[in-house]
Amino acid sequence: MDEFLHATATFPTVLFSAALVVVVGFWLLVLLGAAGHDSFDADVDTDALDLGGVPLSVSASLLIAQCWFCNVTGSILLARTGWSEALLHLLAAVLLFASALGSWHLTRALVRPLAALFPDESGPSRQDFVGLTCTIRTRRVDADFGQAEVAARDGSTAVVQVRQNDASPLALGSTGLLYAYDDAGEFFWVAPFDAALDPRG
Repeated sequence: MDEFLHATATFPTVLFSAALVVVVGFWLLVLLGAAGHDSFDADVDTDALDLGGVPLSVSASLLIAQCWFCNVTGSILLARTGWSEALLHLLAAVLLFASALGSWHLTRALVRPLAALFPDESGPSRQDFVGLTCTIRTRRVDADFGQAEVAARDGSTAVVQVRQNDASPLALGSTGLLYAYDDAGEFFWVAPFDAALDPRG
């Protein structure tokens, strides 16, 4: 036990011991709901290290855990050789770089099958509503005012801002067609919709 504790608290393992404490703390926060498993993905591109396809927290955790294990094992084995302190310090530096390189290759191999569990899905876009019908939820819709309820393709509903430039005004409860989205004004252009004219009907 003393041999293990000494290995974790000395160079080079101590570098990864500190990082492993941070990793364990982070995953505890995830379990408690205080953090998301993909919290860092907006800040770092793991594709640059060829560790993409999974959240950064997953690939970094795997990398750190493997580096820590390799350094603990290597440090214990080196301590048992009885070699001189100068040689052990040199080999410890070699162990640090060798374990980091080996762990990086192993992490690359592990994240590839794991990537299937984390599909790269873009978030919902307002453009997804264009072409859908909606139900008017205000007494009037004109060029300056109006709201409507629209059902997304996944079944969820949303209340959106709508505008109309049409001689046939839309009233409360009527059905409209969202045919365009105005990015500057953040609203949808809507037109009256007749179910009898729907080619899908």
